[in-house]
Amino acid sequence: MSGLLVTLLICSSAVARQVNISVDAGCSVGVLPPVARFFGADEPNEATTPDGELLLKHLGDLGPHQTYFRTHNLLTTCDPPGDTTPRLKWGCTDAYTEDSEGNPIYNWTIVDAIFDTYLERNVRPYVQIGFTPKVLASDPEPYTFLFNATNTYNIIFTGWSHVPTSWQKWGELVYQWVKHEVELRGADELNSWYWEVWNEPNIGYWNGTQEQYFTLYDYAVANVRRALPTARVGGPEVAGGPDGNWLGLFLDHTINGTNNATGGEGSSLDFISFHAKGLPTYTNATDTVPGHLSMNVSASLQNVRDAFAVIASYPSQKKKPVIIGEDDPDGCAACQSQAYSYRNGLIFPSYTAVAFSRDIDLAARYDINLEGTLTWAFEFQDTPYFDGFRVLATRGIDKPIMNVFRMFGKLTGDRIVANSSAQLSLDAILADSVRSEPDVGVLAAFNQTESKLAVMIWNYHDDALPKPDAHITLDVSGLEDRWQGCQSANLTHYRIGPTHSNSYTRWQAMGSPQDPSAAQVAELKAAGMLQTLDHPRQVRVEHGRVELEFALPIHAISLLILQQ
Repeated sequence: MSGLLVTLLICSSAVARQVNISVDAGCSVGVLPPVARFFGADEPNEATTPDGELLLKHLGDLGPHQTYFRTHNLLTTCDPPGDTTPRLKWGCTDAYTEDSEGNPIYNWTIVDAIFDTYLERNVRPYVQIGFTPKVLASDPEPYTFLFNATNTYNIIFTGWSHVPTSWQKWGELVYQWVKHEVELRGADELNSWYWEVWNEPNIGYWNGTQEQYFTLYDYAVANVRRALPTARVGGPEVAGGPDGNWLGLFLDHTINGTNNATGGEGSSLDFISFHAKGLPTYTNATDTVPGHLSMNVSASLQNVRDAFAVIASYPSQKKKPVIIGEDDPDGCAACQSQAYSYRNGLIFPSYTAVAFSRDIDLAARYDINLEGTLTWAFEFQDTPYFDGFRVLATRGIDKPIMNVFRMFGKLTGDRIVANSSAQLSLDAILADSVRSEPDVGVLAAFNQTESKLAVMIWNYHDDALPKPDAHITLDVSGLEDRWQGCQSANLTHYRIGPTHSNSYTRWQAMGSPQDPSAAQVAELKAAGMLQTLDHPRQVRVEHGRVELEFALPIHAISLLILQQ
């Protein structure tokens, strides 16, 4: 990069941009849906590793709302038998095998250990019913695969993705599974879980027809309900984008199609699920611009918009809970490239703040009952520190992305009116992502029970390039009705930024060690927690108003808590 270009970039980042944000604490627009409490991963066996157990505890502590976890491969056969060693995009449980005469052998030992690990850490299962056990697969060989970060993605679509040879055996497997869970844990516990069928059946994860997926769904759901009539069931977890009218045809089937398992009309559907993905790119350096990553939040939001539009077109379905079963900046957690270089630093949490808040806005626009949006990221045991995979933690150290979920966990109660002079419109982001001026946005909530106001503010741009700080002037009004006679409030200012809640920059400052000392690991773990910008303090409340000023760097996020 030329010295002139470096100088221009440094100078441009030094000129703060004035942003005025107003929050009306007295004006509620309804309950803020607690969407940011769903997580998932391809690799179920990672849950029972030491780092997996630690991360699950951190997820279970996000509260106050319940955290859920979804994973692939809960019915996949180990190959070789009994080998549950975690590896990329693979997992297994040996839940179903057969004897030499074709009689079923059910073994819930590994599944039980996974679910026990969740529940002991206040995480509940969002159960994915899949994939096809080897002895039931219509085309079983090859069944397993070895994936690495540079593989062609299609290498994974092996025998587990194929149609079961017997719908009756498939249905009985599901029945025996749910029956076992009810006997082990009780119906009340099981009624708090989600049960969904398969993953992205409109792409390579399902090597069958659409009609065969409907049959798979019907047999699975009928047998979940046979074991537990009150179970919460749904789907279809379709991939956003290349699905034509897949979601609509699925809804048609559940409403008035012939049920392939019962012969009746329609199929049970308690919640509707689909996936949305962004599309990051990497631009090589030119004479005027350095090589850099560019995110694309509009790609994900367009997936959400299109699915919401389909759901809203079905009057009988539009009030059902909707879960975005995967909502991520890209499509491959286990891949590595320059286009995925956002994963360790600040762009990931700030992107998530923008995407999730606009998901909520889209739900309001289409009158959708948005229950959750799921982040497909967990951890990989014993990989290098900050390895570049899409994970929440690295070697037991929480990455910056974890802290945006801690912030969302503190945004509870009613959503209240909040406006920013530099927040882009929903339609502008849908059309052009965030490619011109940064999106300095705000999301605010008031919890009447706790007498607490929470305001999240982000400074986001798609490009990983220097940008000016935002100089924030925050004007909070409407407190006179909430806190009658109140003249002061406690302020706690949390920050995800270059030097706060950021284990990655701390690790870089250490020299990026791959063999850190015990003291360095302890320091990194502390840096991975949500931190305050300064000490909590008292602020003056005059005539129901509070005024605050602070600087917010590009890709940083502030969460301000005001409480009596």
